[in-house]
Amino acid sequence: MDFIALVFHSFSLLLDPMNLAYVIMGFIIGTIFAAIPGLTATLAMALLLPLTYTLNVETALMASASIYMAGMYGGSITAITINIPGAPSSMMTALDGYPMQQQGNGAKALGHAALGSMFGGAVGTLLLIAVAPFVAELSLLVKTTGKFSLLAFAIVVVVIAQRGRIPQAGLAACIGLMLATVGLDAMEPITRFTFGYSDLTAGIDLMPVIIGTFAISEILIQASTHTNMAAVAAAAEKIKIRRRDFRPPLSEIREIGFVCYFKSCLIGYFVGTLPGAGGSMGSLLAYTEAVRTSHEPETFGKGNPKGIAASESANNAVCGGAMVPMLTFGIPGDPITAIMLGVLIINGIQPGPQLMADQAGLIAPMLATLLFSAVVLIPLTLYLIGPYCIKIVSIRKDLLYGVIALLAVVGSYVSTYSTFQMFMALGMGVLTFYLRRNGFPVITMLLGYILGPNLEEFLRRSLALSNGDPMTFLTNPDSLFFVVLTLIFVYFLAIRKPAKKPLTGQSE
Repeated sequence: MDFIALVFHSFSLLLDPMNLAYVIMGFIIGTIFAAIPGLTATLAMALLLPLTYTLNVETALMASASIYMAGMYGGSITAITINIPGAPSSMMTALDGYPMQQQGNGAKALGHAALGSMFGGAVGTLLLIAVAPFVAELSLLVKTTGKFSLLAFAIVVVVIAQRGRIPQAGLAACIGLMLATVGLDAMEPITRFTFGYSDLTAGIDLMPVIIGTFAISEILIQASTHTNMAAVAAAAEKIKIRRRDFRPPLSEIREIGFVCYFKSCLIGYFVGTLPGAGGSMGSLLAYTEAVRTSHEPETFGKGNPKGIAASESANNAVCGGAMVPMLTFGIPGDPITAIMLGVLIINGIQPGPQLMADQAGLIAPMLATLLFSAVVLIPLTLYLIGPYCIKIVSIRKDLLYGVIALLAVVGSYVSTYSTFQMFMALGMGVLTFYLRRNGFPVITMLLGYILGPNLEEFLRRSLALSNGDPMTFLTNPDSLFFVVLTLIFVYFLAIRKPAKKPLTGQSE
């Protein structure tokens, strides 16, 4: 109860004009990046990460939280209006949103998306605020062997969640683990894999890895993709949206029903707690459940507002769920929380069981901002700048990506003041570009890099305490629990073939 009271007391920080300005600016930037096809809120977060050096910890985390919530919502704008999801989490929104746009109800569809996003973001954050302290207390029961098994479980789940790409995901995770071994040994004062370069003694910095993985590789991907952006811009110019059309009719909200909203929120939240699952999986499962329980499943994919509500409620509820493992175990739930983990580490905050007890005052403002962004900024942004949001796809891509490239290179240098690390960011960008071009999911590489040092440390400590006996991972109850959980996930996600049930009425 003390933590819950602290979170709601943290709303007073939003009365500070400087904090509020950064929160609003972060939300607008996140919305714009998520709405532009090819850009994501993850890219926005990666580019703005170096700026956190100049901000105090609370303000940096509050701005990151607003970008996160905006990124989940903003992708629905172009998904509905021009059938190009601005973010992967909005793919299911396009199935019913774009048909509504073609029927002349685009503004109403955006209103349903905003309402679902608001509801999902609020419920997900409230569940996070209520559950996180208890999860943190339970995590204190996890000892050294259990921590290794937990981290191994996280990596395995992320790998096998990439259905159809499990070998590529496994190799990418191994690359991340290899990158994490460069530099000083975790337990002994010796260097490893530096190849005589003194610049590698301290290892590969987190900032160049994030900027290279998300910013520079995205620039290379977009430069190699031949998209007729002139046609996209022309389609955007034809769309006329009025503010008064955004409010969904109360009859349609009642028809969707509270049960659909809340069930979708719960699906999104619990999917978010799985490492690497992300908003796209949450929205897919919620959309499928909405179709399954509907009395008119044939209407989905043809402009049913319930499909929009289910998808958007779920992907915004993911925000709250993904932060549970990040805050309590230091395991990011998706790429954006991986970068938010970087913000914490850069500012000297180590996520883990003690975080809620020792540094709750730093975390509470971030959670308050998530709730504020969902309840206030989503509907306010839609009403004020909704008619103009679609126009951002008309921005010249050569100018846009030129600015992004400049920010990426300068940001990677300013964060470390090391020319070597700047070139390391470029190298990581090229490596990630080729991995992505060949179907390798980079989230597994990033998770391997982030979790690698702790994974190695807990493995070696566990073996040292047991005199080298690997059976210690099966004889300790906390470790055995995660080993069994890993086997269950492997069976259901990788071995057992799911029944294929096509979505009735889904458009091709």
